[in-house]
Amino acid sequence: MKVPYRVGDALPPLEIPVTRTLIVAGAIASRDYQDVHHDAELAREKGSPDIFMNILTTNGLVGRYITDHFGRTAVLRKVAIRLGVPNYPGDLLRLTGRITTVESGNRTSIDSENHTPPEGENHTLIEVAVAGDNRMGRHVTGKVTLALPCKSQEQLHESHQPHRSHDARPL
Repeated sequence: MKVPYRVGDALPPLEIPVTRTLIVAGAIASRDYQDVHHDAELAREKGSPDIFMNILTTNGLVGRYITDHFGRTAVLRKVAIRLGVPNYPGDLLRLTGRITTVESGNRTSIDSENHTPPEGENHTLIEVAVAGDNRMGRHVTGKVTLALPCKSQEQLHESHQPHRSHDARPL
């Protein structure tokens, strides 16, 4: 069965304006009440020029980048990220990605990295290397593994265009 994604394929970039509201809302949503994520004065007292985004918000934005591209049937199996420079209010986070692995077929045993779909399901596993940059440099790097249900040849031909809901969806 032919897979519409190939190793080396680049995902279109996603640019996300980093606002004070996004930083605070992300921290509250993830129950991260550390003052450096919502109180600029206390953040400055601790040596930061302003509040900054927490890792859970970045993790969520990376996941959104992947699922917006691959569509509503994509299931995130593993997200592993590493933070670099902080995201401050006024930054523009630019996420990019490149497919590094594509495995298709019906696999039923569980492997050591949880890369195998649940028993009886026919999925394609895709690994994407992701990077996110802002004005200071590299904010995030990582790899995301996702599962896509395998489709018939007709469905593959019809759905070759990636799902890109992030073009029209506000943050």
